[in-house]
Amino acid sequence: MEDFNPNRYAVIDAKNPREIVMLRGHGCTWRRCRFCDYHLDSSKDEAANFALNQKHLKKVTGVHGKLEVINSGSFVDLDEQTVALIEQVCLKHGIKQVHFECHWRHRNEIADFRKRFAAHDIELKIKTGVETFDSLFRESYLDKGITTDSPEEIAEYFDEVCLLQGIPGQTAKSMDSDIQTGLKHFERVCINIMQENGRPIKPDPGVIRIFSQELYPKYINDSRVDILMENTAFGVGGVVTHAE
Repeated sequence: MEDFNPNRYAVIDAKNPREIVMLRGHGCTWRRCRFCDYHLDSSKDEAANFALNQKHLKKVTGVHGKLEVINSGSFVDLDEQTVALIEQVCLKHGIKQVHFECHWRHRNEIADFRKRFAAHDIELKIKTGVETFDSLFRESYLDKGITTDSPEEIAEYFDEVCLLQGIPGQTAKSMDSDIQTGLKHFERVCINIMQENGRPIKPDPGVIRIFSQELYPKYINDSRVDILMENTAFGVGGVVTHAE
């Protein structure tokens, strides 16, 4: 997206304080999720990607000793120069923990990636978008591409999960069940409230209202739960706001 010029660096001071950078890679290789157009923030030009990523990684200061790296896909979609620069930035600023994203299909590449950073005494936290633990709903409706219905198996690879809520077919009970399952098996849960985009699945205002009235008050003060009522709430993306 040539005209897409989002904010790509922010500092999160509440709940798991960290810096966050939104980098650009060659894009998600799955690209079939019926709710997500995130992969449009990508380019096959590795030199251009590195130049952009370098610009924003220079803003990192190490203020909280933690860094979150997001991109339009998985860590495997970042070019090697960018990954090497992330390592250098962490070493320079004393960052000891880095959070990365990863799709289920790249799960077998996580162990070696952890070892790479562990060699520098840097701990990785890997987050995946599971969206819901209802595997039938997830795969038949969302087309997420996760080939297991076991939260325990997902947790063998991933430390944190993202949930997608506010979409047709969800109820207070189903959303709460997903959050509780996430908290049972994973270190952190990030709840993303559906935002309209060009993909077929649209947000359901009624479901969002149910979430706001029944679940938001229940989890907003939980230190292990991030709630993004807007997808820019971490301060990266089209506007600068803050997560709650």
